[in-house]
Order: sequence, then structure tokens, then C-alpha cells
Amino acid sequence: MTNFHRSLVLGCSALALASCGADEIVSPGTGGDIIINPPATPAPTSTPTPTPTPTSGTVTPAAECPTIADTAGLTDDGTLSGPTGEYRVCILPAVFGTSSTLPFVEGLVYRMNGRVDVGTDGGPAATADDTNVELTIEPGAIIIASGSSFLNVNRGNTIQANGTDTRPIIFTATRNVTGVNLTENTSGEWGGVVLSGRAPITDCSTPGAAPGTVACERQVEGAAQPAIYGGATPDDNSGSVTFVQIRYSGSVLSGDNELQSLTTGGVGSGTTINNIMSYNSSDDGVEFFGGQFNISNLIVVGAEDDSIDTDTGVKVNMQNVIAIQRPGVGDSIIEADSDNTFNEQAPRQNTKISNATFIANSGVGDQAIRIRGFADFTIVNSVLVDQSAGTPCLRVDSPETLSRAADAAIDEAGPVVFNSFVLDCATDFRDGASTTAADVETQFNVGSDNNAAFTNTLTMTFVNGTNENGVVVFDPTALDPFFTLPTNIGAAYPGNDTWVQGWTCNSATVAFDANVSDCTSLPIY
Repeated sequence: MTNFHRSLVLGCSALALASCGADEIVSPGTGGDIIINPPATPAPTSTPTPTPTPTSGTVTPAAECPTIADTAGLTDDGTLSGPTGEYRVCILPAVFGTSSTLPFVEGLVYRMNGRVDVGTDGGPAATADDTNVELTIEPGAIIIASGSSFLNVNRGNTIQANGTDTRPIIFTATRNVTGVNLTENTSGEWGGVVLSGRAPITDCSTPGAAPGTVACERQVEGAAQPAIYGGATPDDNSGSVTFVQIRYSGSVLSGDNELQSLTTGGVGSGTTINNIMSYNSSDDGVEFFGGQFNISNLIVVGAEDDSIDTDTGVKVNMQNVIAIQRPGVGDSIIEADSDNTFNEQAPRQNTKISNATFIANSGVGDQAIRIRGFADFTIVNSVLVDQSAGTPCLRVDSPETLSRAADAAIDEAGPVVFNSFVLDCATDFRDGASTTAADVETQFNVGSDNNAAFTNTLTMTFVNGTNENGVVVFDPTALDPFFTLPTNIGAAYPGNDTWVQGWTCNSATVAFDANVSDCTSLPIY
């Protein structure tokens, strides 16, 4: 099918960004570590069958904190009261030294007082000295935090945080319990969740270390003891994180360095990450540093920097992705890598996304998607809409990213790939650091069934309408066995529009399910 496009461009001189150093687990650019005119088709079906409504009423506090296996145990810190009732507060140990389970207990929340580690770091390769601690969190459990508190799963240890589609696990701010001064715009109340693994990375902290080897490591800073990630184990296993909400994260840990809702460092393919919702992170929604893994059913709402940030050689496949910016808040929907002296290092970043719905409403207005640093990047079966009416859709910074041929010897997958990708933006393409908008447009038009003159018919902000359902689908199984063949583009379409229900929360930005709580409140079961 012939591609459609606009010729609206934006000169680089007005919006070019200065190059910055390699992103670490940190807000991009800080230079620090973390510390169709389609045939008519039937409109989508009406709102899917709702999930069960949480029990109404008021929570009463649990009588006591449960006993866990870890010898440090839980510390009873009295109770907290708020709009949904009163909760027993049980403080987590600073370090889980023994495999332990945090059970769901009605009327109880767990609190992180500062950094909480799962096990101790076992180094870049497995040894007999690994602590092999596994932290299990039961469906429905709520973990609260404030200030610089964050959870770090160290190398050689795992987490099993597996909620369900009706009882997600919720990591959130203490003020989400009390309701004091908590609004639709609250963010940055605590750190976030960090998974540190042994899969290959680039941009090594040690000078002269070979990327992708056990000598190549990086660290997350912001506490007295660093959190290290990296190694040479592609199938490393950090555990499983599914049906999880992470709300109001992104506290400043040191200087201008902030955590994201979910940060992965060197996470391997043995790790399961599905059904993740990031809400109102003051930095990125999620950021992935090196490693290689798959993720399905990812939702990012209201991130104040980038919704999805990928860096330091990550190889990640994503299917069913929704990223929605709060009006006038945030930078890009996607930022891929950064320009620095390590552009040619391998493993080279290779991110592949199928079935995404991106709703841009940037407060910065530079671009909705920025691909740089010689990153290999693929977007298929996806929709990008700019609601700000002023942010260009797509920017690719380097000629190499647009045109360099595949070369296995240097881990180069070839030019950026777009297929069955539709853009509804007032300005579709913009100049990059060393490219023109016309260059980007040319590569976009190489793909099949792309449309840069698309008119979206989305409903509920993210659900396909007639135009979306009329776009020819690209088969993503050719990209990687992880992907499944969809019947339509976008993240929510007939037959694939209920996956957002039950485990999410609603806000003024977007409502996913009338039968779940607002993000400013807590569910009652």
C-alpha cells in the first residue's frame, strides 16, 4: 500500500538539543548515575464486560504485622488513616537476607523506610557466595514509601511480585494512604523499583573494560552502598514482576538524579515483566539499561520526563504498550539511547515494539519519539497522536541510524524500521542532530503501510476506532518469536481491549475501567 505523508517539517536550528553523555539510571542529560484512507470497517465493540468492583466500605487496621522468614522481621509502626480507612503499617527490613513472603493482609500496608535491598550483590557472575534471596509479594499487597526510599533487587537474587488482573500489587506513596495534599499532579514522592541483573551492558564504569563482559558493570547511586548491575549472562533471571502498579515515584536521590517507576539494569531473558503500570513518575515512566528481555502489556501515564527510555545496549521486545502524557507535562514518549563516545559499543541497543498507542501532550514540545546514539529501533502496528498540536512526531538523530546496513560483526541490525505505523501530528518529522526532517521522512516511507497523514478515531483516548482498525497489519513474528500476530494495529482493539482492566487505576488523564479505583485512592477488597 502506498504510504501517505505530510511535508511539514521543523528546522533543527530552533529545536536541536545539545548532546549529552551516556544516560545512567538517571534523568536523561544529567550526566550522572542514578544514585490509510482505509476501507470502512465496523466500529469496535462497546465497552467490554467490566471486572468485579472492589468491595465498598472502610478498611479497618490489621491487628498485627505478620511474621516473615527473614530474621530482621517486620516492625510495627502503628496505623495510618485516610479516605479508605485505617491501615496497620509494617516497616520492611533494610535488607532481606532470607527468602521471605509479604502476604496480603486486609487493613495492612508495608512501608519502606529508605533503601530496601533483596539479598546482597553477588557480582557479575554466579558464584557459591550468592545469597539467592527471593522476595515474594502476594497479590493485593500494598507497599508504601516516601523520600529517597526505593526497592533494589540485587544480582544473584530474585523477586516474585505477581499480582492478578483483579488484585494488582501496588507500590505507592505514603500520601496515597493518608490522602493529604495528594492530587492528580502529585509525583516524585519516593524512589521506585530497581531490578539489577547480570546480562550484558555497555558504557562500562571501569575504564578499558570490554562491553558485554563480566568486567563491564555500572552502578546505581543514591545510597551509602552502590547497587551494581551488568555481566555476561544474557538469560539471567531477576524473577517475575506482573500485574503491578507503581505510583508517584521519582524522588531525587542525589542532586538532580532521580529514579523511574521501574528501572532495569542488566536484566536478562530469564526475567518475566508483564502488566506493568507506571503512574505519575517525576522522571521517566520506565527506563531500561542494557540486558535483554521481553515485556508485554506496559502502561505509562503521566511521566514527567520520557515515558519509555532505553539505553546502554538494551535488547528488548515490547507488545501492547500504552503511553499517555498528562497535558503539558513531560518530554518525549520515547527516548532511545544518547549520543556519546560509546555509540559503536556492542551489544548495540535493539528495541522492537509492536501494537503501541502513544498519546503525546508534551510540555517540552521537542519531539514525541527521539532515536539517537546509533540505536537499532523498530516500531510496527502502532499509533502516535500528538494532542499538543505542536510537537513533531518523529526525530532520528544520526545518518547511521537511518541508513547503515546490517552487519553482524558489529551487532548492527540495520536502519530503523517502521511498518504499519500511523502518525497524527501537526508536524510529522523534524531535524535531528545530523539529519534533516526529509531524511527521516524518507526512511519512514520505506516501510509498508505507514501513514503520516492519518486521522485518528480513537475513543476513550486509547481504544481503536474505524480508521485504526482499517490499517493493514504487519506480521511481527518475523521480528522475534516473542511477538504474536495481532488482528489490528494499536494497543487496544476488538478482541484485545480488556487487558487494561482490573489491575489498573484511573485518573483525569485516562480511565481504563469504571470498576477500578482512581489512582489518588486505594482499592478495597
